[in-house]
Amino acid sequence: MPGPAGPIGPRSHMPGGGGAARSLPPSFLRASLRRAARRERPRSSMSTLKVYSTSVTGSREIKSQQSEVTRILDGKNIKYELVDISQDNALREEMRAKAGNPKAIPPQIVNGDHYCGDYELFVEAVEQNTLQEFLKLA
Repeated sequence: MPGPAGPIGPRSHMPGGGGAARSLPPSFLRASLRRAARRERPRSSMSTLKVYSTSVTGSREIKSQQSEVTRILDGKNIKYELVDISQDNALREEMRAKAGNPKAIPPQIVNGDHYCGDYELFVEAVEQNTLQEFLKLA
């Protein structure tokens, strides 16, 4: 019997179960899945554009920079692989070796064996409209 606050349980009395995913429009879900697949799918060309990032950081600045890099790449339909260095110390060391800096922090961008640069260089290339050259795609 329901108490004064109503029935107990997660909206099971509502038609369709009342789950949160049902309230999102299907087009939003498809777009989210496409973005996620684009980030994880390597490019079909010989070199792969990689964005080294971390999912574990307390720094708002790093989070913001990583988001801006991926947002711009997504907006320009540039395919890349997102490499989470927090998953393995070897990935962090790989990123730092490619950057040539033992203290490099994400985001760092690499195309194949060619180091492109960090966030500041990326933003500078966007502002100067030289992103294709910066990413070594042109």
